[in-house]
Amino acid sequence: MQRQASRRIREVVVITLPDTIREQGFSFIAGETFRRDLGEVGSLEDWPGVAASWNDLDLDCYLPEGARDRRRRFAVYSVDRDGRVERLPHQPHYQPAQYNVLFGGVDRWFAPVAPEVGASAAITTILRYCDRLFRSLAPTADSWRVETHQFRIEARAGAPGQPTPEGVHRDGVDFVLVLLVERVNIVSGETTVYDLASRRPLGSFTLTNPFDAALVDDARVAHGVTPVSPLDPSRPGHRDVLVVTFRSVAS
Repeated sequence: MQRQASRRIREVVVITLPDTIREQGFSFIAGETFRRDLGEVGSLEDWPGVAASWNDLDLDCYLPEGARDRRRRFAVYSVDRDGRVERLPHQPHYQPAQYNVLFGGVDRWFAPVAPEVGASAAITTILRYCDRLFRSLAPTADSWRVETHQFRIEARAGAPGQPTPEGVHRDGVDFVLVLLVERVNIVSGETTVYDLASRRPLGSFTLTNPFDAALVDDARVAHGVTPVSPLDPSRPGHRDVLVVTFRSVAS
C-alpha cells in the first residue's frame, strides 16, 4: 500500500508545464518560479535596464479618438529550429479582422523596441525559453515568426485602462506569453481564459508580481483581461506587460 502511494506521489510530481498546457490550453506561472526557470536557459542580469525601458514607450496612435490609455513598442524576430534568434527589419503589426474586431485588417506601425532592449540578454533568454517550450508542444514546427510587444496600460480616476479593448479574443498565432513587468497603483486586470466553442470560462488569474506569466495555446483558447483602475484615485497607475507571440512558418 505504501509503495502504491509513493508511486502516485511521484506521478503527480512529474507533471510538467507542457502537460498542463496540453491538458487545459494555458498555464499560469508565479513570478518566482518563472524567473527561476528562465534563469536555467540564459541570463537575466540586464533585466532591470530592460524593465526601465517601459518608461519610454510611445502612445498607441491607433486607439479611438480621445483614448490615451495605451503605450507600446514592437519588434519582430525569427527563431529557427536550432534556436538561433534574429531580429528582423522593422515592419507593421497586422491581424486579420477575424481576430481583432477593432483594429484587424490594418497595417499598424508602432515605434520599434529600442535596439539595446531588443538585443538584451534578458529578451534573448525569454525568446529561447519560449522556443524550447513551444517546440515541445509543436515538434513539427519549423521556424517561428515571433512578435514582441511592450505594453503600458495607464489608468486614471474616471478613465480605466483597457488591456484588451477588443474584448475576449485570440491573437491568431500558435502560442502566446504574457509576462508581467510591473503593476503600479492599480486594481483588477484579471485574465480569464475561455473555451473556443462554448466560450465557457476555463480559469481566471491576475498577474500581480513581476515575472508572473500566462502561457496560452492560442489555437485552442480565447482570453480577455478586465480594465484596470487606480487604487489611489489621486494618482495615476499603470500595468506593464511583455507579450510575445509565436507562429510557425516554413523556412
